[in-house]
Amino acid sequence: MSALFEELDYAPTPIGAISLRRRHILALKTDVFEILLGEEHLMSSLFTASEVALADKGLAALSGGKLDVLVGGLGLGYTAKAVLAHEAVADLTVVDLLEPVIRWHREGLVPMKTELADDPRCRLVQGDFFALAASEQGFDADRPARQYDAILIDIDHTPERLLHGGSKSFYTPEGLTAVQRFLKPGGIVGLWSDEAPDAAITARLAEAFHEAWAEPVVFANPLQDGREVTQAVYLGRRA
Repeated sequence: MSALFEELDYAPTPIGAISLRRRHILALKTDVFEILLGEEHLMSSLFTASEVALADKGLAALSGGKLDVLVGGLGLGYTAKAVLAHEAVADLTVVDLLEPVIRWHREGLVPMKTELADDPRCRLVQGDFFALAASEQGFDADRPARQYDAILIDIDHTPERLLHGGSKSFYTPEGLTAVQRFLKPGGIVGLWSDEAPDAAITARLAEAFHEAWAEPVVFANPLQDGREVTQAVYLGRRA
């Protein structure tokens, strides 16, 4: 059995100290990796269903091949890994604000080791997703105003519960309309939420997108005797 607790890395960032730790949960006989921002839990390897669903449901709304996908937020990498599992995906860019998170993937400190960093279809980029979404240039310095088939965002807990104030304007109808400059016609924006679908959030997306809807993601919590948890993926389609 591995040690019960280990802090794998700790680093200051512009929005606070971030840490990667591994805990062994005796009741489940498994190791769990967690990312914390200060005392706030950002991600756990024990709960990944909705991160995977963000990729699967977002890409299921598209047709054709050679898809060009952008993911905002790297974390432990489960959304990015799920994107790359789709054979239709030709290229994936993952943007994360925090340099330590990208470094953990390049050094193999996360559960999937260096799988993302080693995949030739995947590029890990340090940057402020929300600032880039509001810029004229967009997300690719080498290809200004580059457009994607899907932009999938797993950063804030919900559009109402933000990690920091820099993303507040993105979730307005104006911000959601502006990011569509970087979508191909018929392209998809997906938002992850750790809460159940909220009709008010779907309505907000409907103000900006040609089509908008929410997908519930239901899974069992092994720490609470399998009690069901419902989270959400919100999707909006450009005309």
